[in-house]
Formats: sequence, C-alpha cells, structure tokens
Amino acid sequence: MTAVAELRDVSRIYEMGNVQVRALDGVSLSFRAGGYTAIMGQSGSGKSTLLNILGCLDRPTLGQYFLDGRDVSSLDDDDLSRQRNQHLGFVFQAYNLIPHLTVLENIEVPMDYADVPAAKARERATKLATDLGLGDRLTHRPTELSGGQQQRVAIARSLANDPRVLLADEPTGNLDSATGLEILNLLDQLNAAGRTVIVVTHDPKVAARAQHTIHMLDGKIARIEARA
Repeated sequence: MTAVAELRDVSRIYEMGNVQVRALDGVSLSFRAGGYTAIMGQSGSGKSTLLNILGCLDRPTLGQYFLDGRDVSSLDDDDLSRQRNQHLGFVFQAYNLIPHLTVLENIEVPMDYADVPAAKARERATKLATDLGLGDRLTHRPTELSGGQQQRVAIARSLANDPRVLLADEPTGNLDSATGLEILNLLDQLNAAGRTVIVVTHDPKVAARAQHTIHMLDGKIARIEARA
C-alpha cells in the first residue's frame, strides 16, 4: 500500500534548561493512504508530539518525515506551512474556530491562505457546510452553535483544501456521548470515502473504530494493534 506519511527513526528532543527531554525516541511508522489509525498513550507518552510532527507543526530533531513522498523534515517555516495547508486537515478538541467569523468564513480560512478565488472558496465552503448538516447555520457565529455543530464546522474547515490526511486530536473530548457518536460516524464516512484519518485519543471506544491502534509509552511505540 502507498504510504501517505512515513516516519523514519524520528526523535524529538527538547532542551529544558540543562536537561534533555526525549519526547519521541527513534519512532518509525508508515501510514497508508486511505487508512484509519488511532494513537493512544498516557500523558507524556509522546502521542501529542507525534501528532505535531505528522501535522508539520513541529520538526524532528533526528530522523526523517516523508509526507506524500516528500521529505519535509528540514523545510523552512514557509515551505512547511505550504505543505500543511495543501496536504493536511486538522480537527481539535477545542474546535479552534475564529469567534468573530461566520460558519462560512471559518471554513474559507484555509482557502484564503491557498489563494483560492473568493467565489470558488464561497461555493466550496457552502457545499461542505451543507454536506455536514450546517445548511441552516451558514451565517451563524461559533457562539451561536452547539458543540457538535462547532465540531462539524471544524471538520468542514479541515476539508476545505481537500487534504490527503485528516488529523484529529481528541475530536469528541468536549462533546456529550450522543454528539460524540455523530462526529465519530462522520469520521468513519470520510475514511470510507478514501480519506486517511489519524486520531489521537484516550478513549478505547474511539480507538476501536480505527483499523490500527498505535500505543505510545515513553516516546516509543509500545505496540500496534490491528482490528480484526
């Protein structure tokens, strides 16, 4: 299977005064195109650092990271931002919507950075919002939406530039169980349509939906489970 993201012997070391903290320690992983992977681990296990590197929000101290076949390990900030905007979509526990923007305007933000013409961006944002059940909320602002609706806006925004990979960090953490289930079903649908999905979670029920679960411990891969 084609790897859309691949880590080769990646370590991430932080300098804390005179102490070195090895948040990731020689991690090698390959994520196939169209796969669904969960990443689990206790606080300090390295899962957030792993997600940050996969999302081009951080760089390895050692090793290489290939995104869609390109080594992005040592790109400068501008090139890394372009890779992030072109290939990756993000869904966060706290939604990270811009409060003063409407639903449509929030979805359009990644397209603004990609220099998508305004009319085309508005057309795509409208379709994404409508497809995700937000057709009657297009001009609403985040404070006028429920938690589930805000997360749907965040998912629509993550899909704005048609990314190869969708990265979700505790996407149901702020939602009640029923609304969380709706969001998980939506992630399932996106994966079934061919989108690569990588989810960081502490919830075994969320991880159980993935094809593979990576368990992190002390910056290393403790084990990888495959769903039958």
